[in-house]
Amino acid sequence: MRLHDELPVDHRLGQVYRYGAGLGGLFLIAFGILGLVGDSPGFIDTTGKQVLGMSSNGALSVLSLVAGGILILGAIIGGNIASDINMIMGVLFVLAGFVGLMVLDSSANRLAFHIGNVVFSFAFGFVILAFGMYGRVSSHLPQDNPYWKRRREHEREREAERPNGPPVLVKVLRPGPPNPTGH
Repeated sequence: MRLHDELPVDHRLGQVYRYGAGLGGLFLIAFGILGLVGDSPGFIDTTGKQVLGMSSNGALSVLSLVAGGILILGAIIGGNIASDINMIMGVLFVLAGFVGLMVLDSSANRLAFHIGNVVFSFAFGFVILAFGMYGRVSSHLPQDNPYWKRRREHEREREAERPNGPPVLVKVLRPGPPNPTGH
């Protein structure tokens, strides 16, 4: 499925993309600000300090501010842009969860990830990803959904291009095994 601008600008699904991006962005900005204020552990310190139940250092705080700003920018723009941004950011957070899981308790843990950060990255990533995909990706879209209409439009065009028109189902009768009852 191609993800382009099939939805009208004022479609109600745009609110899901916007609110999802906005709330997620606000949380990340709060996390980033709280990680930078007070007793900061250092920019790439591997131990970090506790912020909202997770560990943070200066680098993770700055990355959180940038990610939050991108999500809020998507919420301001709205529409399919917000959906696309949510999907991209969701995938990045899930990947960050995997990377954080790989570097736990090692010297390569430059963002001071602990298990709480890993769980948050997975959960936040999947939630933001779901916000971005809402109404765009499904096998059972309602018929009034613009994506359903768009998909069916391509199918009708392909059928119209066939020289013999739409396919016709033909039942072929084949001789079967002899009937033991004789009927």
